[in-house]
Amino acid sequence: MALAKRIAVTLPMGPKLEDSITLVEWAEANGFDDVWFSDAMAPDSLTMVAAVAPYTQRMRVGVAVTPVYTRTPAVFAATANVLGQMLPGRFVMGLGSSSKTIMERFNGIELEKPVTRVKETTIMVRSMLAGERSDFDLDTLRSKGYRQEPLAESPPIYLAALRPKMIEMAAEFGDGVVFNLWPQKSLPRMLEHVEIGAKRAGKRVEDIEIVNRYLVMVTDDVEDARARFRTHYTPYYANPAYNNFLKWTGYADEAAGILAGWEARDRELSTRSVTDEMIDTVCVIGDADKVHRRIREDAEAGIDTAIVSPIGPMPLDEAMPTFEAFAADRFSFHA
Repeated sequence: MALAKRIAVTLPMGPKLEDSITLVEWAEANGFDDVWFSDAMAPDSLTMVAAVAPYTQRMRVGVAVTPVYTRTPAVFAATANVLGQMLPGRFVMGLGSSSKTIMERFNGIELEKPVTRVKETTIMVRSMLAGERSDFDLDTLRSKGYRQEPLAESPPIYLAALRPKMIEMAAEFGDGVVFNLWPQKSLPRMLEHVEIGAKRAGKRVEDIEIVNRYLVMVTDDVEDARARFRTHYTPYYANPAYNNFLKWTGYADEAAGILAGWEARDRELSTRSVTDEMIDTVCVIGDADKVHRRIREDAEAGIDTAIVSPIGPMPLDEAMPTFEAFAADRFSFHA
């Protein structure tokens, strides 16, 4: 049986805890299935999960995703133990490699062997959540003698992925795969690698949940939305992981221009290289009917959970028209 399609809001909603709580309460009352946190800077995502948990009764709460370099597997397992008790059957631990900017510049941590590090973290955290005593001496991680009491139901672990090796590993070792910032035409290729990883683990590809964070803006001003994307997301595509991903998805010229501008400290060249066509396939921009059609198309193509995320940071009241377009009385996956 195919997984149920789910609609979610993204968190945190700015730096103030109260705004995220307001959005959680609103989403709970308006038929959303999930809330999913991003994790890059303050406020800390896993702490925020605990903070908003009391304001939910039925929604699932996930993290897409926490960098594996900033916490040890034992810390992840101990944290997931608490969050799993607060949200029994409703918490998803999301793990990923993050980026050179966040790891090396913000945290002073070398981003080494990302596929291996994510895989080994997943193996160790899952073992620890099951209550097994640790005895690991792996390529990038070690642990001896750690043990915690298992939960009746361990939280699932979803893994973020962009390109083939990471996608295949995520499908093989994770319970779900998290996508982000991809051009629509690349989805079939990405899903092919999900299937390869699933088969490697003896899994049915239909049982692996595909989660995607969409950059969405319900608006009549398409040019303003595109400008917001260029301002806030051009630096993402200058990052080596995303720049190489962009090439892989068929936007080699755009990737080269973005990187050349970034290396020359020529922001205008970088932003000019982000074409309207590229933005319109990465983002979901337009009136409610148009954005609904895109989300439904991708759901039919293989996306299980759609996270609605405004394009760039903005006050909650400015983001609400986009969220409101996906309330249960205005949107369903069946037109």
